Amino acid sequence: MADEFDVVVVGAGPAGENVAGRAVRGGLSVAVVEEELAGGECSYWACIPSKALLRPVDLVAEVGRVPGLETGPIDTAAVLARRDEAVSHLDDEGQVGWIEGLPAEFVRGRGKLDGPKVVGVTARDGSVRTLRARHAVVLATGSRPVFPEVPGLAEARPWTSREATAVREVPRRLVVLGGGVVACEMAQALHGLGAREVTLLVRGGSLLGRVEPFAGELVAESMRASGIDVRTRAEVTRVERPTPGGPVTVHLADGESVEADELLVATGRAPATGDVGLASAGLPEHGPVKVDDSMRATGVDGGWLYAVGDVNGRALLTHMGKYQARVCGDVIVARAKGEPDDLPALRAVADGYGPPQVVFTDPQVCAVGRTEEAARAEGFDVRVVEYDLGSVSGAYLLGDDYRGRAKAVVDERRRVLLGVTFAGPGVAELLQAATVAVVAEVPLDRLWHAVPAFPTVSEVWLRLLEEYGL
Repeated sequence: MADEFDVVVVGAGPAGENVAGRAVRGGLSVAVVEEELAGGECSYWACIPSKALLRPVDLVAEVGRVPGLETGPIDTAAVLARRDEAVSHLDDEGQVGWIEGLPAEFVRGRGKLDGPKVVGVTARDGSVRTLRARHAVVLATGSRPVFPEVPGLAEARPWTSREATAVREVPRRLVVLGGGVVACEMAQALHGLGAREVTLLVRGGSLLGRVEPFAGELVAESMRASGIDVRTRAEVTRVERPTPGGPVTVHLADGESVEADELLVATGRAPATGDVGLASAGLPEHGPVKVDDSMRATGVDGGWLYAVGDVNGRALLTHMGKYQARVCGDVIVARAKGEPDDLPALRAVADGYGPPQVVFTDPQVCAVGRTEEAARAEGFDVRVVEYDLGSVSGAYLLGDDYRGRAKAVVDERRRVLLGVTFAGPGVAELLQAATVAVVAEVPLDRLWHAVPAFPTVSEVWLRLLEEYGL
């Protein structure tokens, strides 16, 4: 006989955990299935360890901008030890305890849909347990790295973000394929921790192509100034690694080649849907699970299947997955109890505004909402306002060589912000104010009265509004 629960969640990362927490809070019984570690990619191989590795590099740069201060060399062994503490030494006992304390039942194994409201769980010993949901099954299986089609690349056994964030010995020479968040963050982190020769190979013409161009330009300038070799328009034609664990050679279309001790591929991620049994729910077996704003999968008879986080392809960001999960858990509770399910808090609409995101490089980059290009493409009456962050008094006090920029995209018809981007040291702390202004659609005439404290970098808000003409 199948074990029955009100809700079965497949995936115990931050999104899955949040669905479980909200459903249990609403009085439903929940089973959470996870094949790897409870806590998911973010806790062990992504957000948490990467920031633990980047923090000392960031501090060295910050101290270096202030006259009268200096730092000694980074103790790489100590940084890696702290990283290990941050990821609980890859032991999920604490996370499993949190799930069980909700209380929910934690089931270790590979979860796969096996018909309407049914999940088969294959344990490590090969045994299979069948779980049946009375109300809903939620997929929270995350995403997986994607490799480009390059001869010899897979055979060279390159690093993904997992190997990079879990590094035990920093390579002296490192090649990074990609120009996105993971590529930029890990190139800087590993360079700062001892990789003397770091080469960043970017297929496109700039770094961080999803944000405003100036942000990627500032990051590239900083990287080059620190000694990282940033090459744009770099097309990789083949990769060679004759000896497993030996040097790897990356050949480029321009005839040049780069040799390194390790190769990190950070060219994107795709929803992890290849082996979760979507066909048994009448859905395509590959690609994101399409959902409505209640996170319910579209095209599934009976409306019992939901998907949150990376697996639905809406916004591959941990905080957005957690946001979707809170909505999803509350919606499932409302529907299970026959209560209204269309209240404003029961719909995930933040994705449509443009989710907030932070790149923890030096300089940091943060953005929320639409870029200028996206806003114009959508037909908005756009006006753009920019300001040099280094000219703000609060920024000057943070160091003589403080460099940064702010950009606001305004909908002229409604006089509200469509998007805001900051690039500069420490600007991540400016993001929440920008997010509130964009998502709440605060009129600029009202925003003028939100007085920033002096002397802080947040005074840039006053300067942007003055540039606009208020």
